[in-house]
Amino acid sequence: MKKESKAVAGRVLRYIKRYRVKLVISLVFAFFSVLFTILFPLLTGRAIDAIASGDFNLFFTMIGAMIISALLTALLQYLMNRVNNVMAYGISKDIRSDAFSHLHRLPLSYIDSHPHGDIVSRIITDADQVSDGLLLGFTQLFTGVVTILGTLISMFLVNWIVALVVLFVTPVSLFAASFIARKTFSLFYKQSEARGVQTAFIDEMISGSSVVAAYGMEESNQEEFDKINKHWAECSLLATFYSSLTNPVTRFVNSLVYTGVALSGGLTALTGAMSIGALTSILSYASQYTKPFNEISGVVTELQNALASAARIFAFLDAEEEDEDDSCPEMYVREGRVEMNHIGFSYTPEREFIKDFSLSVEPGMKIAIVGPTGSGKTTLINLLMRFYDPQRGTISIDGVDISSVKRTSLRKCYGMVLQDTWLKNGSIRENIALGKEDASDEEIRKAARLAHLDSFIASLPDGYDALVSDGSDGISAGQKQLISISRIMLAEPEMLILDEATSSIDTRTEMMIQEAFMRLMKGRTSFIVAHRISTIRSADLILVVKDGDVIESGTHQALMEKGGFYATMYKSQFSL
Repeated sequence: MKKESKAVAGRVLRYIKRYRVKLVISLVFAFFSVLFTILFPLLTGRAIDAIASGDFNLFFTMIGAMIISALLTALLQYLMNRVNNVMAYGISKDIRSDAFSHLHRLPLSYIDSHPHGDIVSRIITDADQVSDGLLLGFTQLFTGVVTILGTLISMFLVNWIVALVVLFVTPVSLFAASFIARKTFSLFYKQSEARGVQTAFIDEMISGSSVVAAYGMEESNQEEFDKINKHWAECSLLATFYSSLTNPVTRFVNSLVYTGVALSGGLTALTGAMSIGALTSILSYASQYTKPFNEISGVVTELQNALASAARIFAFLDAEEEDEDDSCPEMYVREGRVEMNHIGFSYTPEREFIKDFSLSVEPGMKIAIVGPTGSGKTTLINLLMRFYDPQRGTISIDGVDISSVKRTSLRKCYGMVLQDTWLKNGSIRENIALGKEDASDEEIRKAARLAHLDSFIASLPDGYDALVSDGSDGISAGQKQLISISRIMLAEPEMLILDEATSSIDTRTEMMIQEAFMRLMKGRTSFIVAHRISTIRSADLILVVKDGDVIESGTHQALMEKGGFYATMYKSQFSL
C-alpha cells in the first residue's frame, strides 16, 4: 500500500506541474508571510526590553513595526490562499475533465459491467475529496514547513542551548505523524470504496423506484442499504479514529517541547545569559514552532484521504480504452452492402454466445431480426455499430472491414432508434436536432410531423422550446420514443437500425409511423429488431435468432409455409 500511495502521489504531482508558476508564486507568498510572522515575536521581545530599559522611543517604534508586520502577514496569506484556491480547484477540474473524457473512450463492455453510481462517485465525489485535500495541503503545508524551519533558525539565533532542546524532541512528533499517515491511507481507500458502493446502490434504487414500489421491495432494500451503510460507517470510523490520533499525539509532543523551552529558557534567563524580552521571544517561537506540527498532522490526514480518492480515480483512468483509431480512414457508404462472415462473439470468456454467424445483405434490403428474449438480436446490432467487437470473423460495409475505419464515422452512417430512449437536458428542439445539429427550424418541424410528434408539441406552452430531460415526469415513454424517432427522420442517414423502435407507442400512432419509416427505408439498407412480428411482415429477409444462432431465414410467406419456429411465434401472437 505504501508503494501504491507513492505512485498515486506521483501522478497527482504531474497534475500539479501544470500550475508550476502559481505554485512558485504561492511559495513566495508563503515564505514572506512566514518571515513577517517570525519577525513579530522578535519585535515583541525588543518592545518588552525597551519597556524594561525605559526607552519608550524604541518601544513605539517596535509597536509600529509590529502593526506593519501583522498587516503584511494578513495580506500575504490572503493572496496565498487565493492562488491556492485556483490551484486546488483547477487540479480537481483537470482530473474530472480527464475522467469524463476517458469515459467517452471506454468500451461499452466497461460501462455495462460497472455500477453507474460508482462511476459517478469516482468522477464527482472522489475528485472533490482530492481538491479538499490539496487545498488544505497548499494552504497549510507550505507555511507549516517554512514556519518550522524559520522558527528553529530564529531560536538558534536567540539562544542555541534552548534551540537544541527543541531539536532533540522534534523526531518524536515526526515519527508519530509518519506512523499514523501510513495507517490512514489504506483505511481512507476502503472508505472511498464503500462510499462508491453506497452511491451506486442509491442510484440504482432511485432509477428503479417505481419497480421497488410496485413489488413492495422497500423493506428488503432498506435492509440491504443498512448493511452497506453499516460497512461504510465502520470504514469511516476506523479511518477517522486513526486520523484523529494525530492531533492529541502531536499536541502531547508539542507540550513537551514547550515545557522544555520554558524550563531551559527560564534557567538561562535567571543566569543573566538571556533577557526577559528574549525569553518572551523564544517562548513565542516555541509556540509557533509546535503549531505547524498540529496543522501538518491534520494536513497529512487529509492528504491521505485525497490520495485514497485519487487512487480510485486513477484506477478508473487506467481502465483500457477502445483502440485508438484516429489514424484510420473515414467510413463512407456507397451502396449499403453488409457482410458478416463467420462471426464468433462472447460477453464472457467462459460462455460463447454467437458461435459461427454469417449474413449477406444486399443494398437497400430490409432485414428483420426476431427471436425470444436473450436470443442475440440486440447483440447483432451492437456488433454492427461496433459497440462490441467480435472475437472471430469480420463485418464489412461495401467491402470495407469496419474494424479498419473510425468508429465515429461508422456510427454516423447509421440512424438508430432504440427501445431504451434517452433525452438530454434541454429543449425539445435541441433533442430533435441531435440528429443534425445544423438543422433549420423548418427541418425540425418536418421531422416532428413525420414522427407524429407535432400535436403533442403544439399542446405545450413553450412548444419546441419546452424543456425536457431523461427523467422528466411530464413526458411519457412513448413521447420520448417519438422524439428519438424525430431525430432519425431529421438525419436521414445512409442506413437504419430500428431496435424495438415503436415498443412504447400506441397501435394507431405506430401504424402511421410505420408508413413514414417505409418511406425513409426506401433505398436504404435497414435492420429491424421487433417482438411484434406484424411490424416486419414486409421485410425482404427475416432472420429468426435463438441462443445466438440463426435457426431460420426467409421472407414472411416462406417462413409461414415452412411451419417452423417463426410460424409458431407468429401464430402465438394472434391466437387470442
